[in-house]
Amino acid sequence: MLDNDFYKITMQHAVFKLFPKAQAKYEFINRGKHVFPEGFSQELREAIDKMAGLQLSREEKKYLKDTCPYLDPTYLDFLQGYRYDPEEVSISQHGGEVSVKITGYWYRTILWEVPIMSLISELYYKLQKWEGDTDEKIMETAKNKIEKYNKLGVTIAEFGTRRRHSYHTHRLVVQALKRYGTGSFIGTSNVHMAMLNRTKPIGTHAHEWFMFHAAKYGFKMANGLGLEHWVNVYRGDLGIALSDTYTTDVFFSQFDKMFTKLFDGVRHDSGDPIEFADKTIAHYKSKGIDPVSKTIIFSDGLDYQKVERIAHYCKGKIGISFGIGTNFTNDVGLEPMNIVIKMTEAHPDDAYWIPVVKLSDVHGKYTGDPKMIELGKTILGINN
Repeated sequence: MLDNDFYKITMQHAVFKLFPKAQAKYEFINRGKHVFPEGFSQELREAIDKMAGLQLSREEKKYLKDTCPYLDPTYLDFLQGYRYDPEEVSISQHGGEVSVKITGYWYRTILWEVPIMSLISELYYKLQKWEGDTDEKIMETAKNKIEKYNKLGVTIAEFGTRRRHSYHTHRLVVQALKRYGTGSFIGTSNVHMAMLNRTKPIGTHAHEWFMFHAAKYGFKMANGLGLEHWVNVYRGDLGIALSDTYTTDVFFSQFDKMFTKLFDGVRHDSGDPIEFADKTIAHYKSKGIDPVSKTIIFSDGLDYQKVERIAHYCKGKIGISFGIGTNFTNDVGLEPMNIVIKMTEAHPDDAYWIPVVKLSDVHGKYTGDPKMIELGKTILGINN
């Protein structure tokens, strides 16, 4: 049940408290234009149907209670009774193209994205019998990487659940990172892997948190109210803010002194990382805050060369850490998949279905209805 990214648990907890009547729609986006083999949708349907049998064990509940004291006991009781409902997921296939859509109450459907993506990725390789490297090679590759990061003097978290080669590969990678990464490896976004390896689950919120707030309160209020609601739920815990749902420039214009002081730092997920570092450092200085007391979590398509460049540039200027995903969990000698599942519409309490969009710092990462994208750009004064 906990084979999911931690930010899905933390967001579900917040949605459970604040927006129990809200509904959401999600859709699979095949960015890499991958061609799926015949019968893929049927295999995926069978795998998703089996998820109805998953349930939180007593050991998992105790782990969350002990590790995450900011999660309410009422939420943990709810999660123990939660069951995936496969009827919330519709799947179809036309030739090599596969469609996956998710619809239902937000507090329920929020858990589907990560496991479905990991199933799509694993089945894609399995059905075509693309096995990749041996177990020994996978462990050796992860060992060599974390040792290099250790020498670089940076801290690394593993963020690779969604596009992993397989569950088996993922488990080997995290084992290697824990075994050989002392001093550098600080945890994983996958709660199940964190529990197995006695390390820290890492994550706060994703773009959908702010996308929903735009649907409910409007584009201009989305960042501010999204952050305010997060603070109201977590009271100082989980203090890394995601900055690029509606471009970094818009975010920092709304990231006032209160939020700047309350949050421990920000996460970078699109655009040039050096430019982002400069903007972040300048923002903290403009608020009279020493940037060294804050942290940037870099998490956008990282490999060693990118990490090395960022680390050298930011040294002594601001606190940094790195979340590395596919480069850890799908580096087995095959082409990694480029896929996402994004919220496409939200239905706030007693309202109606509203298209939601993401306007990241890279145009190619814009997602959502074209008309709503243009409306958001107009309202927020985004000219590019």
